[in-house]
Amino acid sequence: MSVGLLGLLDDVTALAKVAAASIDDVAGQATKAGLKAAGAVIDDTAVTPKYVHGFAAERELPIVARIAAGSVRNKLLILLPAALALSFLAPWIITPLLMLGGAYLCYEGAEKVFEAVFPHEDHAHAAEVERPEDQGATLEDERVTGAIQTDFILSAEIMTIALAALPAMPFWEQAIVLAVVGIGITLAVYGAVALIVKADDFGLLLARKARTGAGRAFGRGILLAMPWVMQTLSVVGTAAMIWVGGGIIVHGLSGFGLGFIEHGIEAFAHWIEQLLPAPDGFAGGLATILADLVLGLVLGLILIPIAGKVVAPAWRAIRGMFRKSAER
Repeated sequence: MSVGLLGLLDDVTALAKVAAASIDDVAGQATKAGLKAAGAVIDDTAVTPKYVHGFAAERELPIVARIAAGSVRNKLLILLPAALALSFLAPWIITPLLMLGGAYLCYEGAEKVFEAVFPHEDHAHAAEVERPEDQGATLEDERVTGAIQTDFILSAEIMTIALAALPAMPFWEQAIVLAVVGIGITLAVYGAVALIVKADDFGLLLARKARTGAGRAFGRGILLAMPWVMQTLSVVGTAAMIWVGGGIIVHGLSGFGLGFIEHGIEAFAHWIEQLLPAPDGFAGGLATILADLVLGLVLGLILIPIAGKVVAPAWRAIRGMFRKSAER
């Protein structure tokens, strides 16, 4: 009996070691996958603060919380099951879906540029693509909806990059790793966003109640800097959307046999590196970003009239058909 008990204890110990190794493996792979998606995470962080710009201070954190909740739903309830299912059932469709999302990012970013340069023409375009149910929505609801839609595309990229970074693992371990990556990145992104949007309140507190003159001066400096910081983040966020979308399109086209675009960008980056030597290929990386940004902006500007003249009317017609069928 004692031998049997010892054998049972050995089995339990062995199982515990396997479980611990699995937990360590999941944690390690989640960290690696999260780091692989760092570029998209930075873009997500830069994009989000512009959605709370212009609201009263007491509404900033609730808006960030609503967007964060939508981001968690995007990642865990939609993207995680979809990524796992597609990776097993139809891996060929992942690239086209990512390219579709990249095109949307190019369109949304280019629309912001178009609005800044041609505000009157942008009002006409907005009227073309406006959905009837949007007309009664509050500005906060519109901003939150737009932020969650943009987050969906960026989250899809993050989850896909994370999935591609994983080695061959059991299904449940892949699911856990993606869930850890999704939750961890959401907390990091929206925690950073919350700190950014509340920095002016912190500056005001310091300016009024700091015990030293240096502290009060530092608070006033924060107050003076934050409008510029928010404006800069808005510009960076728009540029990030266009850059990420352009990069997705270029990489996706390469997978469909149109690699000459990506090769051309690589040759351009290599030429820039030789022309402007910099440590760690900084100049070449910057040239690649610039090329993706320009191509993404061109594509987005092309998509603006297509969205207004073709996609929006077709979508309204389809919705009208479904609405009539439901009323019968």
